[in-house]
Order: sequence, then structure tokens, then C-alpha cells
Amino acid sequence: MRVAIASGKGGTGKTLVAVNLAAALRDRVETTLVDCDVEAPNGHLFLAPTFSTRETVAKRVPRVDESVCTQCGACTAACEFNAITLMAGRILVFDELCHGCGRCGLVCPAGAIREMDHPLGEIEFGSSGALRFAHGRLHIGEAMASPIISQLREAVPDTAWTILDAPPGTACSVITTLHDVDVAVLVTEPTPFGLHDLRAAVGVVRALGLPAGVVINRHGVGDDAVDRYCETERLPVLLRIPFDRRIAETGAEAQLLIDALPEWRTAFVDLAERVKELVR
Repeated sequence: MRVAIASGKGGTGKTLVAVNLAAALRDRVETTLVDCDVEAPNGHLFLAPTFSTRETVAKRVPRVDESVCTQCGACTAACEFNAITLMAGRILVFDELCHGCGRCGLVCPAGAIREMDHPLGEIEFGSSGALRFAHGRLHIGEAMASPIISQLREAVPDTAWTILDAPPGTACSVITTLHDVDVAVLVTEPTPFGLHDLRAAVGVVRALGLPAGVVINRHGVGDDAVDRYCETERLPVLLRIPFDRRIAETGAEAQLLIDALPEWRTAFVDLAERVKELVR
């Protein structure tokens, strides 16, 4: 089972669901939690894993030998992202815009372009008790999270359950996380903002052909518009987490809900069973 926990926006409780689901399963089946929110990873705060391995993630960026370059413009014409351009008689390279595809070097007739590594971030692997844990960190100032998520996913071995805590939103990094998973669990809140962004997230998972269910966090706030939307769209509501000060306090203190309020352990085990039913 490869399960992505996703949301149309940040702050819905996505990580709350991911870490508690993983922790509820770790003593039952072999489980891995992969925190793919590499711009702001926080799953480790709840699970306090011990890390054993770290790898650097880099992309290849072009460097131009101006003594060989004829300024023909082939490289600038080939780059879809304007990461390399001819300006005032010089070839300028913008590493932040480069996608590392190597196209500019392939089309250069003079052979003036070579590539070098540009570090984007790092990935780390470890464990929290019986739970395997992995996450990535994007370096400050870098814009491309997807290469880190891709390398992170490729390096994680399959286990009975692999839970992917996706970045918020519907951008490229989310698509990379959702690629080739079995099911998506969409976490939302019963507010107009929550409903708006749930619609966007549902659009993504349906475009990818993924079965999906919904977890409503802070249930009791707002109105029943999210419930009515789920009913109309035939999206099963898998779990409702109430708007409760005690639950908010566990998150603020980076405690697992299933430890602070043990009655929730059964609820998350039941959530796993409902998730399995979505892919049968």
C-alpha cells in the first residue's frame, strides 16, 4: 500500500493524519513514513527518528567556456525556461531556473557547454521504533522541490505500508509525490477555504486516476458544505477529527494524538482499513 496524504492548502492537519496513521500501524505491519514536504518538513518533530543515512541531492547546471562559445544562440533558443540567455555579448546562466535537462549542451555546435553539480538539498533516512522514516530538505533559496522528492521516493524500499506526506497545494511537487501511489487521502477543514482547496485537490487526483477519500479535520467548525460536496462527488469521508482544544494542544506540543489521547489509536487503525477498501 502506497498512500499519499495530501491537501489543497497548508494548515489542514495533513501531517497530523500522516504521522498518527503511520504510528498506529508501525507495531502491526512493516511501515514507512516519507515526509515529501521538503520545503517545510515537520514529521520528524512528532516521531523523533534516529537518522542513519544522509545523501545530497543535486542537479546538473551548464557552464559556458566563453573562449570557445560563438554566441550562436542555439542554447538560448533550446531552453524552455530561459535559464540560459545571451545578453550584452555574454552568455548568462541562471541556476535557479535551470531544470538540469542538459539540452543546451546537446545543441551547442561548438561544444562550449559543460555541466556541473548544483546542490539542491539533502535526504535523510532513519527509524522511529519499528517505523522506517525518510524526509528531504530543500536548501533555502532553491525553488525546485521535485528532484528531491523524486530521489527520496526512489531510495525508499517498499514496505507493507508506505505513507507519503505530500506538500500542500497542487503544484509540481505534489504531482511528483502522487505519482504511482495506490490511493490519496485528502485532508480538509469544513470552511469555505477548505472547500475551495479540496476542489482543487480532487481535480488533481482525478486527473491522475487515483482513488481518493477525505478526512475532515476541525469538524464542527463552519458548516456542512464540505460534507455535501463529498456526497455529491461520491467521495467517502474516512474520518472526522473534531475541533477540540485537547487535539490542538497535542499538535502544538508535537505529540502524537494516539499517545496523548489513546482512544484515537483505534480510530487511525480503522482509517487504515477504510483506506484499503478504496483500492479493492
